[in-house]
Amino acid sequence: MTTPAARKPIMTLYSGTTDPYSHRTRIVLYEKDIECQIVEVDINKKPRELGELNPYNQVPTMVDRDLVLYESNIINEYLDERLPHPPLMPVDPVSRARARLMLIRFDRDWYSLIPDITGGDKKAATRARHALRDGLTVISPIFKEQAFAMGEEFSLVDCSLAPLLWRLDHWDVELPRQAKSILEYGDRVFARKSFKLALTEAEKAMRPRSR
Repeated sequence: MTTPAARKPIMTLYSGTTDPYSHRTRIVLYEKDIECQIVEVDINKKPRELGELNPYNQVPTMVDRDLVLYESNIINEYLDERLPHPPLMPVDPVSRARARLMLIRFDRDWYSLIPDITGGDKKAATRARHALRDGLTVISPIFKEQAFAMGEEFSLVDCSLAPLLWRLDHWDVELPRQAKSILEYGDRVFARKSFKLALTEAEKAMRPRSR
């Protein structure tokens, strides 16, 4: 996703270097080969313009001309609709609704655990790791029957699930043998060109053996 120096990208993404929400938006950008300037943000030293653009002063934040978007699921659906090829959401309303429910479930059930996993309270971190482990193990069987979360086509649901799987070792979350199918699914996603390109140097360091 390189751009000539004389040509300024229309879109700009303010993206955290280790933030999983930003990670899933970066995957979408590279999956669709969207020309976009990515501004890497140090969460502990955010640029002033980020707070001016986003009332919550959070990443990811997307700027597209006069439009400013935040919350990664909203950004990702906007990108999928604005640049529809390749499509990353199902065409029919029922499947789209199911995809959105899965995205909400990921956020409420698993992404919500991240503050405890990465926080300083050891008991809370252990509980959160176990909850994430158990949740991923429960859904693992679906990947015995299909290549991706929604079937045989890569989707926004996969863009959301992949950053969690990538960080399991970094978070000391070990999945049991029963979760073999979801680990194999993770390897399929990690092998995609878009996923590799979307990784920051800090994210690559989370799984050095995968380099």
